[in-house]
Amino acid sequence: MAPATENHTNTRRPLLTLQQAVAEAHRCLLCHDAPCSKGCPGGTDPGTFIRQLRFYNLKGAARTVLRNNPLGGTCAAVCPVESTCVRECLRSGIDRPIDIDGLQAFAVAYGRQHGVRALARGAARKEKVAIVGAGPAGLTAAARLAQLGYPVTLFEARPKAGGMLRYGVPPSRFEEHLLDADLEEILGLGIELRTGSPIQGDDGAAHLLEQDFQAVFVAPGLWRSYRLEVPGSELKGVTTALEFLADVHNDAAKAAALVKGRNIAIVGGGSVAMDVARCCRELGAGRIYAIALESMTELPAQPDELDQALKDGVIIKPQCQVARIVPLRGLPGVAGAGDEVAGVEGHETEWIEPGKLVPQNARPVEGTGFKLRVGAVIQAIGQGPTDEIGKILTQVKKSGPRWAVDEATQATAVNRVYAGGDVVRGAGTVVQAVADGKRAADAIHALLDGKERA
Repeated sequence: MAPATENHTNTRRPLLTLQQAVAEAHRCLLCHDAPCSKGCPGGTDPGTFIRQLRFYNLKGAARTVLRNNPLGGTCAAVCPVESTCVRECLRSGIDRPIDIDGLQAFAVAYGRQHGVRALARGAARKEKVAIVGAGPAGLTAAARLAQLGYPVTLFEARPKAGGMLRYGVPPSRFEEHLLDADLEEILGLGIELRTGSPIQGDDGAAHLLEQDFQAVFVAPGLWRSYRLEVPGSELKGVTTALEFLADVHNDAAKAAALVKGRNIAIVGGGSVAMDVARCCRELGAGRIYAIALESMTELPAQPDELDQALKDGVIIKPQCQVARIVPLRGLPGVAGAGDEVAGVEGHETEWIEPGKLVPQNARPVEGTGFKLRVGAVIQAIGQGPTDEIGKILTQVKKSGPRWAVDEATQATAVNRVYAGGDVVRGAGTVVQAVADGKRAADAIHALLDGKERA
């Protein structure tokens, strides 16, 4: 899951009260074969837990959420419901859709406040399973396999589990205690978590099969930021969204030093760019520009994210491209200056082939050059797998940077090795990663239980 894909601009709204939750659940039409449940990629089943809330089965609602989705508390905060379950809600044809994420957050919080433990370890099995990457896909697979009784070892390269949720989503949009609560219950299933333990080397993931593991699920995420290839991209003050957002989490003073009191150029028009803009505003930046190749109607950011950016005073420059990052030493009349960023230069663009939204399809429009005085440039133009990750499963067929898998099982071309999450689908949502983890776990169980599909 990449930070680019989650939807809410401010998840820190107050939790629904009991009265509010029950009243909202009573608005549900109790649809047969509920379309909202069909609209959830992770199978969280809102149709069932809303019904349970309506009839005051509050603990049952929490169990429904968490048994179906072990990251149910997290997903209630970050899931793009407007494009999944809420979009399918038939109540919207009458007045407004049900507040599904609000009800999910209430159910999980109520259950945990009252001691509900939704996950339980299954009868012990001897076959060991390795999982590479403790992001949403890996955590979900680990939880499901542990519930089936398998000994699971989870290898995570970073100091803490959580993936992009931990290191890439701004604190203003996501409270980490929600992730920590989900993690506590998941790891409470007896899963062995090895942090600071990257899997490395050629076919390192497949070599785990030689270490007494009977199956491997690989979900390491996308941790290499794409960068501009323009003059000045090496200057001090040029960074990437992933680096900046990681500093927001882990070294707020460093992040503030980069942007406070300065004009900022953010390159990109997606959700990550809007996250960066929000953080820059909160850290005291001056003017904030978001420079994007797409037109306003083509920007990949969600509408509510764009609305929030505009409220925050972000200046969006659509159909524009940065051609050069200007150093202080390059400014007229400035003597002896160093290699710090002083500005950007660029031009407006148009698509060579309409509808093909890739940089190679953009061309400059004559006479539209612009110059902006900025003190930092933050690139939010996408992510891919690191070179190290690309090596750990060299035998897997790839479509560009993405790994090829069987869509029904997440199986790779390597026997007993499965893959999911962003390395397979590109930057996706948490709930999509949850679905990958569930499919992979079920397929691994079918394989090890002797029930693999013919």
